[in-house]
Amino acid sequence: MKLVIAGGGGFRVPQIIEVLSAAREGKGPHSGLNVDEVALYDIDQRRLDVMMAVIRGMDFAHPPTLTASTDLRQALTGANFVFSAIRVGGTAGRVTDERVALAEGILGQETVGVGGYAYAFRTLPIAMELARAVREVAPDAWVINFTNPAGIITQAMRRELGSRVIGICDTPIGLVRRVSAAAGIDHHWVDQDDPRLTFDYVGLNHLGWLRSLELDGTDRLPDLLADDAALDHIEEARTIGFEWVRALGMLPNEYLFYYYLNRESVARIRQEKATRGEFLDKQQSAFYDEAAGASDHDAAAAWTRVHDEREATYMAESRDEEDRANRRDEDIAAGGYQQVAFDLMNSLTTGTRARMILGVGNSDAGGDLIVPQLREDAVIEVPCRVDADGVHPQHVRPVTGPELGLITTVKGCEELVIEAATQGDSTLAWRAMANHPLVDSVAVARRVLEGYISQSPQIAKVFE
Repeated sequence: MKLVIAGGGGFRVPQIIEVLSAAREGKGPHSGLNVDEVALYDIDQRRLDVMMAVIRGMDFAHPPTLTASTDLRQALTGANFVFSAIRVGGTAGRVTDERVALAEGILGQETVGVGGYAYAFRTLPIAMELARAVREVAPDAWVINFTNPAGIITQAMRRELGSRVIGICDTPIGLVRRVSAAAGIDHHWVDQDDPRLTFDYVGLNHLGWLRSLELDGTDRLPDLLADDAALDHIEEARTIGFEWVRALGMLPNEYLFYYYLNRESVARIRQEKATRGEFLDKQQSAFYDEAAGASDHDAAAAWTRVHDEREATYMAESRDEEDRANRRDEDIAAGGYQQVAFDLMNSLTTGTRARMILGVGNSDAGGDLIVPQLREDAVIEVPCRVDADGVHPQHVRPVTGPELGLITTVKGCEELVIEAATQGDSTLAWRAMANHPLVDSVAVARRVLEGYISQSPQIAKVFE
């Protein structure tokens, strides 16, 4: 079985190879998954060379055959699975996304609001090129989309590839696992689709809510929400605040921090010496420079050091200052994006039944739309059962009230983003930004868009 990683020079690639090597040894949670060939595709030969050196230096026991190429169609030939993990504009582009927004006093974050839309404008043309190449060269391949903003990119790629494009994110299932642990429920009941345990989660990428967690027909969420000690074990509750999650009566995805505490998040980011993008840009530029001239062993050691620092500082602005340098083990136990991707691959290829939260089409469950207020092609995140026959989204109870309003507004803006990039229409881009809930002025939205166009050559090219 062949896996292609589009964005194969990216920093997280060694984690993927580590899991595949363990699986080929018959170890780990994916011991039945046998990927014997991995093709790394990237437009940057230097980054590919660094990742190949890091992987060699890690000396995995049974790694798959590894190739690297800057030729997309060559890499895709014979692919069974494709991981889309591209970052158009690199970390320097992310810095622009952040700083242009922050200069106008609004959130600059790579997946939420105008920063996410800038990222999408740069990325959509390249993502669509990838989708067309998959359709031509490997039409039977599954595409698992890591690329942010994941909901927008997945929805656009499905225009070319339909339901064989699945969006993934580790935050929803990570939330369910943390809540289950806090309620004293083994997380394997979540993953293995134990019928005694059911849960209701609904939303968009980085915008969703866990609304129930039922064990043997009894919802455990109300008691958990009333218990400070239990909530202390749930990062989302600590981040957003115990009183607010109690007021909601449900647990939000961690990225809703930027909506519920927008003023505070912007203030914290502006107080920092560097944005998250600037931190990563400096860190990763130094890493690639160091590793490019190093032995395989030293390149691997440098990668491990930088990776540990990166994980410890994830979403630092959402935590109190004294907690920003490190995260609790229980907060990062979900395993990351690669864990979700391999859970999905494992079920599709081995037939092992699994329950996951995935980015799928609103009409993919058959019958009525999952969220009737959205278009049938809208990509949403809901619980899914996965087996050898494919991905089977589950219907959830109706979405109402402010949560429905937020979902419909943000999805409407996302669809404007797709049309703006597809048509090269800057007016549609302005409308998308101006109507986002975290933007309080159409004039500010216009200035931010003009700033992105003037400072990002890739965005300028979309709207030229």
